Amino acid sequence: MNKALVLIDIQEDYFPGGKMELIGAVEASLNAKKLIETCRINKIPIIHVRHISKSKSASFFIPDTDGINFNKNVLPLDNEIVITKHFPNSFRETELKSHLDNLGIKDVIFAGMMSHMCVDGTVRAAFDFGFTCTVVQDACATRNLSFGEATIPSDNVHGSFMSALSGTYAKVLTTKEILGDI
Repeated sequence: MNKALVLIDIQEDYFPGGKMELIGAVEASLNAKKLIETCRINKIPIIHVRHISKSKSASFFIPDTDGINFNKNVLPLDNEIVITKHFPNSFRETELKSHLDNLGIKDVIFAGMMSHMCVDGTVRAAFDFGFTCTVVQDACATRNLSFGEATIPSDNVHGSFMSALSGTYAKVLTTKEILGDI
């Protein structure tokens, strides 16, 4: 098996009551849970990535807060790899690439948060490293953004980033579609 699942930043600060609540976080985490269950049954390696901020001006993912904890729907098992990162790109200054290389992984399935930031940055980096990438779009979530005077609704943000990744950088599928491939 040369396939792995990488879950990016499915952490409490993104959920209701967190410091950076995303739209659709709960639903995305439930789809990620389905991916995890299927990968565990099929012995596909799972790598959990968590963000802990190093910036003194950070407003979320602050060290030693509950917000950095993984959401209950995606808790790692003791035998699963957990990577801590400090930048949007999960490969930057982490052991993610080494773990994937050591496991002989060529194909990476991605899910996580935020679609427009850490998911996008990580998938593009993975592609540049030569991995074949799949993004499970309904196991990702984001938030409304603003640009100038405009507010960009989260579904438009998510759709724009998924369409930008689709084709060149990744195959973008739903949970139902990827579960059929695993």
